[in-house]
Amino acid sequence: MKHKNFIIVALLLLASEAWTQSRKPTSIAELASYRGTDREQVLYGGAKTEGKIVWYTSLAGDSYKEMVKAFEAKYPGVKVESFRAPGADLVVRLEEEAKARRNIADAIETTEGSLIFLRDGKLLRPYDSPYLDKYPEEGKERADKNLVYWALARESYIGFTYNTTLIPKDVVPKNFDGLFHPQLKGKMGISIGQTSDKIIGAMIKTKGEEIVRKLKGQEIKLYSIEAPALVNNIAAGEIVASPAIFQTHTLLAASKGAPVEWVPMDLVPTNVGSAAIAANPPHPHAALLMADFLLSPEGQGVLEKYYYGSGAKEYGFKKWRPERGLTTDQYEKEISRWDKLLHSVTRK
Repeated sequence: MKHKNFIIVALLLLASEAWTQSRKPTSIAELASYRGTDREQVLYGGAKTEGKIVWYTSLAGDSYKEMVKAFEAKYPGVKVESFRAPGADLVVRLEEEAKARRNIADAIETTEGSLIFLRDGKLLRPYDSPYLDKYPEEGKERADKNLVYWALARESYIGFTYNTTLIPKDVVPKNFDGLFHPQLKGKMGISIGQTSDKIIGAMIKTKGEEIVRKLKGQEIKLYSIEAPALVNNIAAGEIVASPAIFQTHTLLAASKGAPVEWVPMDLVPTNVGSAAIAANPPHPHAALLMADFLLSPEGQGVLEKYYYGSGAKEYGFKKWRPERGLTTDQYEKEISRWDKLLHSVTRK
């Protein structure tokens, strides 16, 4: 009798498991964690019914437009309404929408510093994706139940960019100590903003605060323009180099004929753009489909065309994500400290 009861219980468990596996997800919570082999079909089918997705992104230039084009080509019938703005502006917009109880955004792609604010403000929904298996653990911001708040869709690396016609090869720095070469004195520039703040943070983490204070002797000019625009100044010869320029912007300028080149320093601050889901997306199937697409080989291929790096690859230098593991308050304090140092060692 006991043996017979055991068989009955086992059969019931197997039947229950089979029913669970065959049952399609219905709620947003079920969708967010669904890992069935038909995930893409389920999401696409639902997305076609929803008809569109509202995507908030910080991708610059034509890259986000190309992403929209590629997504719509792969998933006909799902229209992408994109809103592009810097990460800080996206945070403000999403916070205001939440206060007004207006759920507009479905999927979000922006920088980690901004996502920290959104996570702490409970404006993100944790999710899962089969493409996460190819990413290292440090490429995911974990939530409960083995879900993630976000995963790296792109990386941009901050390092030293120089004019190849104005700086001899033996003067080009190979590390932070190389910034003190006599031939670079009075000829370098740096922009205001977090790009430059992070290189200050990297120098402190690697060499200590004293080496940053020594930069004052190099008479680095502080520009009130963003780092991408500073590449044009370097290409034109107004200055010969900058220690805080994105590799992405340098490669893009070089592809158009500018005489510029980028090299990594001891530690490379890495800006990341990650795929996330709004807490209450009006179009949940489409939201998750976009997150999957950004992390998929197709989405990564679009980003690589615009010289973005991948969180799933190594490039021969030491990456550092300053925001990782910090709370909103901790990150703000660090950025503020680095920014004050930056202003104290540069000239206007």
